[in-house]
Amino acid sequence: MTKFSDLKLDAKVLKAIEETGYETPTPIQAGAIPPALEGRDVLGIAQTGTGKTAGFTLPMITMLKRGRARARMPRSLVLCPTRELATQVAENFDTYAKHTKLTKALLIGGVSFKEQDQRIDKGVDVLIATPGRLLDHFERGKLILSDVKVMVVDEADRMLDMGFIPDIERIFGLTPFTRQTLFFSATMASEIERITNTFLSNPARIEVARQATASETIEQGVVMFKGSRRDRADSEKRKLLRALIDAEGPACSNAIIFCNRKTDVDAVAKSLKKYGYDAAPIHGDLEQSQRTRTLDDFREGSIRLLVASDVAARGLDIPAVSHVFNFDVPSHAEDYVHRIGRTGRAGRSGKAVMICGPRDDKYFEAVEKLLEKDIPRLENPLSDGAPAPEAAEETPAEKPKRSRTLSRKKADPAAAEEPRPEAPKSEAKPDAPSEAKPAPRPEKKPDSRARRGRGGRDQRDEAVVGMGDDAPEFIIKSFDERRAG
Repeated sequence: MTKFSDLKLDAKVLKAIEETGYETPTPIQAGAIPPALEGRDVLGIAQTGTGKTAGFTLPMITMLKRGRARARMPRSLVLCPTRELATQVAENFDTYAKHTKLTKALLIGGVSFKEQDQRIDKGVDVLIATPGRLLDHFERGKLILSDVKVMVVDEADRMLDMGFIPDIERIFGLTPFTRQTLFFSATMASEIERITNTFLSNPARIEVARQATASETIEQGVVMFKGSRRDRADSEKRKLLRALIDAEGPACSNAIIFCNRKTDVDAVAKSLKKYGYDAAPIHGDLEQSQRTRTLDDFREGSIRLLVASDVAARGLDIPAVSHVFNFDVPSHAEDYVHRIGRTGRAGRSGKAVMICGPRDDKYFEAVEKLLEKDIPRLENPLSDGAPAPEAAEETPAEKPKRSRTLSRKKADPAAAEEPRPEAPKSEAKPDAPSEAKPAPRPEKKPDSRARRGRGGRDQRDEAVVGMGDDAPEFIIKSFDERRAG
């Protein structure tokens, strides 16, 4: 069995690895580190959660141990699709480079430019950045990439999904042709293959698992869901989610719940908190400080449920996540692999449960096609196929109908004995006593506008009723005189 000491890493790096408690490298680490140390380009393909970050961080620290960084000219560059993944890479660098004098800078959105400029001006050995913020600094004249010796592109398939490929190609053009490139991805789309063929020179290809496969340590399942009514489907789906969480019991120590839309992230988190669950949302529209605080609370255990969009599907290195719940079936099948890869990490077991609605059929088929196997169907914990509505969800329109029916039965005992019709009708029955009839509500007819007079009042066909015996005498006298004449 290969050990880290067999990989020709620097002694200071090995000491840091030993302090973390790791003894043997993962397959992607054992395959990628040796060619990287030889100076070759590397194309690494492995499912998420297999240790790709350390696969490029460890050799990069070893290769940069000699030399000194100059102001605004980083010696190495790591590109990440999201702030969270960039932050994770920075944390890995701090862990494994703590016995060296190497410096780093983290360039991500949501943080002041001034603080980042100050770090770059001092000179950094490792620059970790998202593509957008990196180009912002370059266009402001604060960054020079002509001294980059090692360039890493992490989660390349996510870069493609987020539309960063044009930025990546531009950044490649700003770096020296002689650079060493380490390219890592969980899947290999045709567009990514085109880039690797263009910018990588005879790379060592390390593929430790079939593309886009889920870890065997993850137990998967899906609940087929159909709402009882369109206007109740969302609330019933949230109720089903709570039932699924409760059904796991103490085994669900913590979980990440993924939604496709940011609005659903907020709605689900708010609903869970309303029913007493420790939950918090995280998505791209939140301030970076809030996102960082939420992730820290989740890692420390003060938050049990993290409701996230796909911005958090990549790069969250939280080893002890017991469950992943897919509130929505992801619209991109590859995202399913990345989502459930947040559990079952580093050889641990995990469980992933997904809710699939009628509108998700084509997405669900794509997921099973990608996995090349069927996901086991789970029993709905709410017993029947469609969960019952919430207790207080009865619409106001239904209550008067029941009260009117009840009052009619009380007024007309004969009507109460009649069998209840299958479809209620608004017309009164001809054989019902007239004194027991409630006043019928006027029906709207297509020609109702033509019957409206001035002031919008209906001109009805009923005969006008006179004053009768209460008519004043002068009116009666005047009427008799005109009649006599």
